[in-house]
Amino acid sequence: MYRRFPKRRVPEINASSTADIAFLLLIFFLMTTSMDTDYGLPRQLPAPSTPEQKAEALKLKERNVLVITLDAGDGLHCADQPSTLAEIHQQAKRFIVNPANESGLPEKVLVDVPYMGIVPVTKNHVILLRCHREASYKAYIAVQNELVAVYNELRDELARQKWQCSYAALDEGQQQAIRMVYPQKIAEAELKEGGK
Repeated sequence: MYRRFPKRRVPEINASSTADIAFLLLIFFLMTTSMDTDYGLPRQLPAPSTPEQKAEALKLKERNVLVITLDAGDGLHCADQPSTLAEIHQQAKRFIVNPANESGLPEKVLVDVPYMGIVPVTKNHVILLRCHREASYKAYIAVQNELVAVYNELRDELARQKWQCSYAALDEGQQQAIRMVYPQKIAEAELKEGGK
């Protein structure tokens, strides 16, 4: 004859604090992990045109435009000559400054700049980057960074010459004056098949 034992109850685990622990772990991981942030190229877009405004073609003299081409194979050309990033840096710097007021480089215009007086400036210059659709994004960003670095270098040199400190250390008025001397003018156009 078998003896029957009373059925034992399995003790329950107290789960009342599980939600609190999960919440604390979630907060911990949110605070300690880093999110990837996207970086872009800072560009000031033109104001939208109104229907009353007629599209007016901007006419530039050929001497005021420096054409940099990035082809489908990531090949760089500056003024129709094969170039490297370092060569583009030097050519763009010479183009923007035009130190000897050469006739093949941008024309200089006298501008009244605060803190500096009347200064000859190549204010009508434009650097035109023509990029093929098949060019790699890495090469495109490298060229953009190099062009922005040229402007930053020129602005920093002028700040050190005038105020013996870096461009970043200047107040807003002084920075604005330097931007009047070296306005950043980078335009972009798509390079079509056949190089046009």
